[in-house]
Amino acid sequence: MSCLQEHWGMEFSPDEINACRKNGGLLSLELELSRACNLRCTYCYASSGVPLENELSMDEICQVIDQAAALGARKIIVLGGGEPLLYPHVFEVIDYIAAKGLQVDLFTNATLIDRETAERLYAKNVAVSMKMNSRDPETQDLLAGRKGTFAAIEKGLQALQAAGYPDETHTLGIETIICRQNCDELPDLWRWARSRGIIPYVEIMTLQGRATEHLELEVEPARIRALFEELARIDASEFGRAWKPLPPLAASRCARHEYSCTVTSTGEVNPCPGVSIPIGNIRHQALAEILRNSTVIHDLRNIRKNIKGRCSTCEHNDLCYGCRGHAYQVTGDHLAADPICWKDETPENTPE
Repeated sequence: MSCLQEHWGMEFSPDEINACRKNGGLLSLELELSRACNLRCTYCYASSGVPLENELSMDEICQVIDQAAALGARKIIVLGGGEPLLYPHVFEVIDYIAAKGLQVDLFTNATLIDRETAERLYAKNVAVSMKMNSRDPETQDLLAGRKGTFAAIEKGLQALQAAGYPDETHTLGIETIICRQNCDELPDLWRWARSRGIIPYVEIMTLQGRATEHLELEVEPARIRALFEELARIDASEFGRAWKPLPPLAASRCARHEYSCTVTSTGEVNPCPGVSIPIGNIRHQALAEILRNSTVIHDLRNIRKNIKGRCSTCEHNDLCYGCRGHAYQVTGDHLAADPICWKDETPENTPE
């Protein structure tokens, strides 16, 4: 196996991650701006819709960015928590991050992107990931909880493409949650994205937030496995990309707990959006102090040694530790084996 194949899907190198872990620092930080959202996605981890009481001020958001930069962060992922483009100071936040010399990744539902917004994002070198769960209007609208969402996303996509996305220096991706309603069409959605230079981020749903009210969205592990294997086959045969089909992300791997954390719109610090364990609040402690003193963070920074159950003995432990968010939401234990993983103890069910 080549080095490239061995470390497929890694955002940072193993040496960078090891140094970050040793120093108690950060390589990236996920930042919520507000829970305000114009959609009501049925799978939303945050049950977003209206702002929470006492959300962070612009000054407090800037302080978080300052502290993340001091800890070595190279990237700030702007989640919004809801829809970040509803936040009135979103471009001030983007400018502040960029002024620190950090990369800005924006996760957006794209429904509010017009030509001017797209051109501003392009000019500021923002990497954009837009939420897209289906190329079928009825399915997309159903999962988004709002009629007309598909048409609005299409307008946003067209504006981004007219502005220049994607190109060599401006990444455009689509974030897709695997649901029963869209599972069968995802191979075609994958081809659609790849053929346009758009990065597909296809991931397993975390059973939290609004998803707990919509159990009809759940997909059984065997079906997810078949989907991942089909996507891997498509990538290898049609696009020259080799990767192992392992949860929770297709063609990628989650290692965020070794170098990242999430700050919510009210200042709580969580290991990630899925592992929603408050380990402190930036209004009361410095981010460095919170990370240094948290046993949960220490557990997860050394997840490959601390993980439990079948994940602890899995031969893919160096590449995969499942979805910590799903494990936590289902079992209450952030170190538990991932219940959604299709791998069992029988050789015929071991990923090739």
